[in-house]
Amino acid sequence: MLRKSFLLLSFLVAWSVQAGVNVGSLTVEGLPSPLNVESSSPRLGWIITSSDRDVMQTSYHILVASSPELLDSGKGDIWDSGIVRSDQSVWVPYAGRKLADNTRCYWKVKVATTRGDSPWSEPAEWGMGIVGEGHWGGRWIGWEAPFEWDIEDSHSRMSSRYLRKEFDTANKDIRRATVHISGLGMYELYINGKKVSDDVLAPAPTDYRRTTLYNSYDVTGLLKGNGEANAVGVTLGNGRFYTMRQNYKPYKIPTFGYPKMRMNLIIEYTDGTKQRVNSDEKWALTAQGPIRSNNEYDGEIYDARLELGDWTLPGYDDSGWLKAQRAELPYGTLRGNTSPNMKVMRTLKPKSVRRLGDRYMVDFGQNMAGWIKIAVSDVTKGDTVTIRYSELVTPDSTRLDVENLRHAQSTDRYIANGTENGRQWSPKFSYHGFRFVEISGMNNLSSDDIVAEVVFDNLPDNGSFTSSNPVMNAIHRNAWWGISSNYKGVPVDCPQRDERQPWTGDHCMGTWGENFL
Repeated sequence: MLRKSFLLLSFLVAWSVQAGVNVGSLTVEGLPSPLNVESSSPRLGWIITSSDRDVMQTSYHILVASSPELLDSGKGDIWDSGIVRSDQSVWVPYAGRKLADNTRCYWKVKVATTRGDSPWSEPAEWGMGIVGEGHWGGRWIGWEAPFEWDIEDSHSRMSSRYLRKEFDTANKDIRRATVHISGLGMYELYINGKKVSDDVLAPAPTDYRRTTLYNSYDVTGLLKGNGEANAVGVTLGNGRFYTMRQNYKPYKIPTFGYPKMRMNLIIEYTDGTKQRVNSDEKWALTAQGPIRSNNEYDGEIYDARLELGDWTLPGYDDSGWLKAQRAELPYGTLRGNTSPNMKVMRTLKPKSVRRLGDRYMVDFGQNMAGWIKIAVSDVTKGDTVTIRYSELVTPDSTRLDVENLRHAQSTDRYIANGTENGRQWSPKFSYHGFRFVEISGMNNLSSDDIVAEVVFDNLPDNGSFTSSNPVMNAIHRNAWWGISSNYKGVPVDCPQRDERQPWTGDHCMGTWGENFL
């Protein structure tokens, strides 16, 4: 009898392996490994894959642990669901112990199916955000006025604000460090000279009267522990918080104030203690940096002669900087971002580069949203490289056709410091809808010097389509490019024009097709 049971068990194991049932693609609140979850009962999900057909889940088993080591040993000290008889594999509510702010959770799942059991999935994680104003440390900081060189009109010219802070860690080993940051309208965050992520144009735009968003990142690998000096640097862009057009149709285009930032860096040490580095008036601030203007309609102006050097590294002399001001609180509630952040999702090389007198006309062969990265060379100090964007050209292909841009100038400018010699440059806080680019101010420009960076939300392709019909293939390709170009936190309309507003009415119908791309 024992031998028969053993043979039966061996058969079932072999059958399960042959069926190849696996579980993966773990998500929390629809996102892979988010670090700013605010729900007290976050919803988990996974995808079952198998080499067999007619595979249906019959039960699941979830383990959630406070450390990767405990999870690896099979202990769910935060939550052990046990075997739950259910076919549900999306929006499965967490039902473990109450989770505090900034808690990190490590989890895995295995399932039973009609075709056998899966092994445990690869581990995943999620982190809790900071829930509620009373739980945030520090203050909103910035500068609550324009500087003397800023221009506030229908084509606003507001320079970026640069903020920095130095601090020493405790004389201990760092176990984990998490930063929670909101920079309005947009920001780039650096720790010890390195940008914390490849996100761009963060955070996503909102109706700032109701909601402002923060992002969260694991920055353990960027910090120096054991009492060493560290530095944090933040560049603030205007985005839609400080609107592109001041005093222009205020009844429909509101402005929400000057750029500002709030940050909580939470360092956890191996002995269980914590250190917080928060934004406050002790931070240093300057606007005398290279980004002289950043405007989503009109473009970005970058003056390399005003670069600040190693301002994001410890030991930098910021004695000539101002002290940051305590900024006015935004009206909207501060919440964790629950959508994928924008990234450079594709790059395109030019289809053609033609010299027309003292300028170059570049055709990428595809309409898109983003910007170009250019290798700046053959310039002297004070020279201006001008980059104009358009989705159309005149019938003779010698000029940009910008009629559909209406009032938007859609032009980036780079002012050289004379030491470029092939330096790569692209704007930080402006993006454009374009296929064609006109470049002036440089000589001997070739296709090797230019690349288009296609920017949209970090959304995966769910599938693909190809057929023997070239018209159907073109329709699908055009739909993909049109959809990708219109994702910027929320779907926008017409990234090529000067509107770029989240007309979600159109998108309610568009989602029917988007789900299949």
